[in-house]
Parts: sequence; structure tokens; C-alpha cells
Amino acid sequence: MTWQLRTTSPRQRLPQLRANLRQLCDRHGIGLEVRARLVLAATMVARAAPPGSPLTLSATVQRDTSPAVLVITVELTAPPAGLPELPLPAEAEQPGKLVWRLPAPVNPASAEFGAPATDEELATEDELRAVLARMDGIEQEHRQLKHEIAETNSGVLAMYVDLEQRDEQLREAHALIFRELKHALRPPPPVVPGVELGVRYDPADPQAPTGGDLYDWFLLPDGTLHITVVDAVGHGVTCTRHALQVTHAVRALALEGRPLEELIERTAHTVLAGEPRLRATVQVARLDPGTGELWLAGGGHPPALVVSEEDCLFLPTPGRGIGFPAPGSDTLVRHRLRRGDLLLLHTDGLTESRKDAEEGEQRLRETARRHAHSPVDVLTEAVVRDMHEVVTHLDDTLLLAARFRA
Repeated sequence: MTWQLRTTSPRQRLPQLRANLRQLCDRHGIGLEVRARLVLAATMVARAAPPGSPLTLSATVQRDTSPAVLVITVELTAPPAGLPELPLPAEAEQPGKLVWRLPAPVNPASAEFGAPATDEELATEDELRAVLARMDGIEQEHRQLKHEIAETNSGVLAMYVDLEQRDEQLREAHALIFRELKHALRPPPPVVPGVELGVRYDPADPQAPTGGDLYDWFLLPDGTLHITVVDAVGHGVTCTRHALQVTHAVRALALEGRPLEELIERTAHTVLAGEPRLRATVQVARLDPGTGELWLAGGGHPPALVVSEEDCLFLPTPGRGIGFPAPGSDTLVRHRLRRGDLLLLHTDGLTESRKDAEEGEQRLRETARRHAHSPVDVLTEAVVRDMHEVVTHLDDTLLLAARFRA
């Protein structure tokens, strides 16, 4: 159903337009806030029209939707030159013809324009109150939202602080576990009269400080110092287990009195029966604390270094590691340490940190000579630090030092 209204004189058409729009909205259940926006928008359109130009207001109810839609059209025969932004946007179907489509909860079977409302001031006040109430509601929602956000932020901050405290406790617990594990896996230096002992271990991954570089040192019944250095292939707990199996097997065989030159081969036969995938290089040494007599056997391991006042001498021990073909030492190397001589045993992470073993061995000579007169516990830390000044190949690193003083 369509209603049409053609305004008369310009002085009458604005109040008449507003009155009829309000009546339409009231009949079809349009809320006061939307009514206020519609009345203001239509008024702005009418004011923009050229003076004296006709203005037509029409309304149609579309009942094929739920809820029904009230379609209000304001048409000017002389389109305005330009319109400001309207408080209730309209569709411009053609120049001078603006259409508003409003959901209409109330859909009477018939509706007509009645007499225009006479008290426009009261109607305007109603609309103003509705708009202000809406603004107050928005302001209240805004305050409530800020309060909720503040509470949420406070809760998040408290939770963050709690998580930080828990993380710190967890880090401390992990550090304690790692220290205890390190002490359990890496025995402290034995007390050997006439020999100073020191050790330094740097894991490739600080978060996994076990690694596959392990050592063992102990005194044999005859007072000879036995040292074992193992570098198991791989990283993590598995290769730690492999390295432990090797050091334990070597210790058991050594205490049984097996000859030094047979230890690596017999160890391979022992551990490979239960761990066929185990791969490790090994070096074993015996030092007589009274005479300085040194014996070395190796299986694929980097050579030991002896630092004396006159020279730095590498002692290669040819052989093949455990898990490789024909494991064992090819020969037994003998050397006599003199008073003040320094013996360094290490894994390849020390000399191959720049992927060049020969260059690493030369740097080790120079670095060891530079720190040769430092206490052994200071020396091992200083040597590893200097050797790792530039690292292009990260690997576990182990350095043992023994200074002969007898």
C-alpha cells in the first residue's frame, strides 16, 4: 500500500514532512532513535532542495519479508546540488529520489496519513531523549567494557607473573637436575700424588648437557692412573648411554687386569653384543705417578698433546673405533713425562670447531703453550674458550689435563 503527500508552500512543507514521517514511524513500530534520524535526514534533504520546488513523500509496506519493511521515499522534482552526510543513510535510486528501508515490527492491514502532529516540540524532545538515552547506554557500555578490559588485563598480568615464577622454578629445577646428572656422569678428578688433574666439558646444546663426550679416570691397584676418553657418535641421551656403556666396560676390563692394548677391542666385543648400532672413538691412557711413564692406545680418536718447556708434541694412536671394522688399537704408544710436562686429552669438538682438524691442532699447540703455566682447572677453561672463539662446526667438547709434578 502506498501513501503519497505533496507538500504545499515551502513554509509548511518541513513541519508537515516531519509530522507525517513521525506518524508513519509510530504506526509501524519504528523506534524513537531511528525516527529521529529519519526525520533529521529527510529535513536535510528538503532544505537542500531549491526554494519552491515540489517535494513528494511516499511510503510502501513490503510484507514478503519478516519483519515487514517500511519503504519511505522522498522525491524532489529539482535535485539538490549536493547533500551533506545524512544521519540515516538513504539509497539514491535516481537523482533527487532518496529511499529508506526500515524494518517495521508493526504491519497494520491499512494505514493512512492522519492530521499532522501539532506539537512538534514535544515530538522533538521525545526523539532527543531517545538519542540521549542511546548515547548514555553506549557510554555505560563503554565504561563497563573498559572496566572488564582492566580486570582482564589485571588477571592476565597476574597470570603472566605466576607463569614467570613457575618458569623460573622450572628452570632452577632443570638446572639442579642437570648439575646432578653432570656430576653423576662426569667423575671428579681422583687424588693422585704428584699429578694435577683438571677437566672442562662444553655441550653443543646447553639444553642437553649430557652429550656423548664422556671420560673416566681412576687409580689401578698398583697406583697407576687410568684415563678413558670416549666420543660417541650422535647427540642426546642415546649417545650418552652408549658412551657410558663404553666407559663402564673399559673400567671393568681394566680392573680385571686386561692389557691396555687389548681394552678397545675387548670393549667393542662386549658392548656391541647389546648395542649393535653403537659408534664411538676411544682413547685410553696409563700414567705412572712416580716415574712419569705414559702409555696410550686409541681407536679412531684425536691424538693426545704433551706440552713441555721445549716443545708441544702430538702422540697419534692409530686404530679404529668401536662399531667400525676391526675395532682396536694398532699399537701402544709410550712416552715419558718430565717434571712440569702437561698431558692434554680431548675430543674432536675442540680442534674441529672450524671444520679443519690440522688448523685446529696448530691452534691447540699455540693455545696450550700460552696457558701452560696456569693451574690445570684454569688452563682447561681458558684453552676451550680460546679454541671456541670462532665456531663454525658446533660439537660437544671435552678437554682433560694432567700435569706431572713428581
